[in-house]
Amino acid sequence: MAGIIATVTVFAVAQGLTYPLLSFILERQGTTSGLIGLSAAMTPLGFILSAPVIPALSRRVGRARLAILCSILAALTLIAIAWAEDAWAWMPLRFLLGVFANPLYVISETWLITITPVPRRGRIMGLYSSIVSGGFAIGPLSLGLTGTEGWPPFMIGVAAFLLCGLIVLAVVPRLPDTPDEGEATSVGGFFALAPLLLFAVFTAAAFEQILLSLFAVYGAALGSAEERIASLITCFIAGNAALQILLGRLAERFGSTAIMLFCVLACLAGCLLLPSAFTTWLVWPLVFGWGGVSFGIYTLSLIQLGERFTGQALIAGNAAFALVWGIGGIVGSPATGLAMQLIGHQGLPLSLGLLSCVLAVFLVARKWRG
Repeated sequence: MAGIIATVTVFAVAQGLTYPLLSFILERQGTTSGLIGLSAAMTPLGFILSAPVIPALSRRVGRARLAILCSILAALTLIAIAWAEDAWAWMPLRFLLGVFANPLYVISETWLITITPVPRRGRIMGLYSSIVSGGFAIGPLSLGLTGTEGWPPFMIGVAAFLLCGLIVLAVVPRLPDTPDEGEATSVGGFFALAPLLLFAVFTAAAFEQILLSLFAVYGAALGSAEERIASLITCFIAGNAALQILLGRLAERFGSTAIMLFCVLACLAGCLLLPSAFTTWLVWPLVFGWGGVSFGIYTLSLIQLGERFTGQALIAGNAAFALVWGIGGIVGSPATGLAMQLIGHQGLPLSLGLLSCVLAVFLVARKWRG
């Protein structure tokens, strides 16, 4: 279990670094917020297009071999990004990052859900989300040490990708088999089985991708220094890491659906409070809590996935989660970037608030129907 979590955590370090780093570089180059959002959407596009083939590819290549290969290819891709440092050249390269990262998430989460005891599923999935979020937090935090210029920040990401492959290699003998019982379920077929669960994943993905890719633009419009914005992003991700175990325990006690609704309503409250709190000290606890509840939507989705599905349906569900996560990123960042171009920087909290409101309505409607 430790090896599975460590694998994804190291990948999270590299991804948590690349989103704000590339946004800072593009912002310095005078790139429009719409193009910055489009560039950030390339990685989720890689998630979308690679997700349907992951189950078959992992069976053909082998799960451990696929993970190691992807870590090496991701490191080479990040080196190419650092070498190019051009907005248009980054488009296909960021797409490839998504393609290479995606199999790790699908395979590792399937492994983890399979071996987790049912009575402790909430706290263990919360622990998993917390540790992975901690990896994301280390990424932007490292920018405060290396800066956002030159090769040093990129090399941290390259080292993280390579370390991921080494971890997989070390734990290969103890990795569990992927369950294969039940009828085969396609990624597309899973959409009919759990549409609201997938929309919750979409919301969590869009929320995170928008914040990581466009919060630098929002903060710059309000006159904040790069160091403060990077620290706020780290605070947001720290909230992810700190609160997931608590949310998992609450899900065990009160039910995952009720706690998911609480998280969505708290996200909506954060959207309403952000504009007035951003220039005050209150923004720090707000962003911290905001990070916890927004990522908590995904944690609770994983818990519900394990509660409702096993075997081939579970594998298809994890792949569908990856696909929808990609859709959330590819739709959320460009749409919010365009909103910010049209109505100003407040387009960011307005877009996030609208998304939270829609999910809250769907969850209440399902609860009302029983």
